[in-house]
Amino acid sequence: MKARALLAAAAVPVVVFLFSSLITFGLGALSPSNPAAAVLGETATPADIARMTHEFGLDKPLPLRYLEWLAHALTGDLGRSYFTTIPVADSIFAALPVDLSLAALAVLLAVLLGGGAGIAAALRRDSRLDRAITFAASALGTLPPFALGIGLVVVFSVLLDLLPAGGYAGPEHGLGPWLRFAILPALALSLDTAASIARQLRTSLVAQLGENYVTGAVVRGLGARRVLLRHALRNAAGPALTVLGLGVPMVLGGAVVTEKIFNLPGLAQLALQAAAQHDVPLIQGTLLVTVTVVLVCNTLVNLALWQLTPQGRRA
Repeated sequence: MKARALLAAAAVPVVVFLFSSLITFGLGALSPSNPAAAVLGETATPADIARMTHEFGLDKPLPLRYLEWLAHALTGDLGRSYFTTIPVADSIFAALPVDLSLAALAVLLAVLLGGGAGIAAALRRDSRLDRAITFAASALGTLPPFALGIGLVVVFSVLLDLLPAGGYAGPEHGLGPWLRFAILPALALSLDTAASIARQLRTSLVAQLGENYVTGAVVRGLGARRVLLRHALRNAAGPALTVLGLGVPMVLGGAVVTEKIFNLPGLAQLALQAAAQHDVPLIQGTLLVTVTVVLVCNTLVNLALWQLTPQGRRA
């Protein structure tokens, strides 16, 4: 039964990936713009456009083009840019580390800030601290990442002059320089998810602390820390982990504007440039890689939920 459940859980991302790949390909293939005409410019003749259309393979039947594109994509070949002729995979994997490092830092900050605030609010239920955390989480949950990013730049870069307002230094330049450039955009991306985690964890942990098994564990002489970490928190973590899984697409989606604010050379900026040039292979490649990253992260969260909580194992 366990093997069947795991097999079914593994099949869901595969189906979602195939469906997403079909939509991704369709968005580019059914676009009203003509890539051949865009590449050749306004002076191109119909014969030139027809020749370039044949070179791009755009005169083939649509189902055949999709199958060929998907088969090549599964091997890591996402085609070549119409304008630069650089392999799409090379352009994407040059920009992807920026997004992955920022997303990893943003998720870490969301877990630490949201988890710590949620636990503190639950343990001090109905206190001033609880009300302050609940109010702050509700307020932060209404602010989009770009507004948070602008506010962080004003405070920490303009007023306090503590951190750079933009730019990027990769981890290969050292942890300190990377963190100086990454902390503000990662914080802007994390606060919304952190607020949701804090609210969910506070509510579920308060409910778990009132259950009979917690009272029984205390009566048996178990320490408060052990009761909290080994029992109550494991059972209360389900909703917070679900929020974390939903927060991954929000982090990647918010990166589109956040990268613009902080001048980051990430995947979102690459996608915006491709859209402005109608570079269909590059647009399709960035969308497909983004979908893959989201699916992988959600699968990892689901596995953690299944392993950590009794409710997840029963489900």
